[in-house]
Amino acid sequence: MRRGYGLTDLKILEALGVYGPRNLAEVSRKTGIHPETLRKKINRLSSQFFLRFNINVNYARLGLKRAIVFAEAVPGYEDILFDALKVNDFWIFVGRCYGMFEGCIGIFVVPWEFSSLFEQYINELEKLGLSIRTQIFWLTYVHSINSRCKWFDEKKAAWNFNWDEWMKEVETGKGDASQVLLESEPLMANVDETDILILKELEIDARISFTKLGERLGISPQLVRYHYYRHVMGEELLKSFEVTFLYFGKDSEFSFFIFSFDKEINMVKFACSLMDKPFVKALGKILGKNQLYGYLCFPRNEFRKFLQVLSKLVRKRLLRSYQYAIQDLTNSSRATIPFQCFKNGRWIYNHERYLKILNEFIKKEIVEKPPAIQAL
Repeated sequence: MRRGYGLTDLKILEALGVYGPRNLAEVSRKTGIHPETLRKKINRLSSQFFLRFNINVNYARLGLKRAIVFAEAVPGYEDILFDALKVNDFWIFVGRCYGMFEGCIGIFVVPWEFSSLFEQYINELEKLGLSIRTQIFWLTYVHSINSRCKWFDEKKAAWNFNWDEWMKEVETGKGDASQVLLESEPLMANVDETDILILKELEIDARISFTKLGERLGISPQLVRYHYYRHVMGEELLKSFEVTFLYFGKDSEFSFFIFSFDKEINMVKFACSLMDKPFVKALGKILGKNQLYGYLCFPRNEFRKFLQVLSKLVRKRLLRSYQYAIQDLTNSSRATIPFQCFKNGRWIYNHERYLKILNEFIKKEIVEKPPAIQAL
């Protein structure tokens, strides 16, 4: 019989996010749960719920920066826009979305020196008539939020979304959000193709053993161990671990937000207020702007309440504006780090090839010109 989860389970998931699923001894010590009991609880959660362990790659240490692309589709061409975004090898997420616009969200990790060429590629989607409007937001770091116990009522075994309390926290701005507010020019660490392949496998399953990694990469477990500790950990290529768990069940609503502020201090307070909230999965600062990127998850009936609080914050001038897109969970794709584009210690970004493939793709997929082109 399927049971629900309780506060102890949430504390385990929180500790796994902080210390990682490869360090159960530390998780056991921090939670005070016997290692064997801990394993049984993790196995139960894995079998009864959607539970995945991945890693958050430190892309900045690989000379990459993250681009969040909001692309509003020309009506009727949403699916073609979806596939067109994936022509570029450097995508790690593409999904259909709705809300403030109908279209797609794309997340890319782009070599720093090719940022302008990537922007040309995204602009090409408008020129070809697939997108009405595209927006690109650049980040170097995105911080995973692992705090998951606040707002959980242990006695009722239910979530209590106290929006009035949160609004007061935004006003006071207590806490530390320094990791979220980091931004810097990406700097290439001393890595090779084996390191990139290890990261790729850890993105798929952060618990994979060195033996299994060795089999997949065609090297010994000892060499895997050397690369993991000397390069992946030693060069800080692994920023953090990610625990994916549907806290709110099938009623979960995932959304992408951009929050804009008039003053830096308001941005800092807002970020601090989100560091321990169960509805926040990831936060990052937009490069050079008083803006934050957030990947959030709510029970469906709480989403409108969150928007109402944002509206109040705008009226209080603690927030200038916000925009969002709701993820269509039935139509999204994820990819690992673009390992196939890393050769001889550097990233290969073939701009001309991407444009050629994109134009050939459009000719193949579209018999008639999109409305945006017909109007020209």
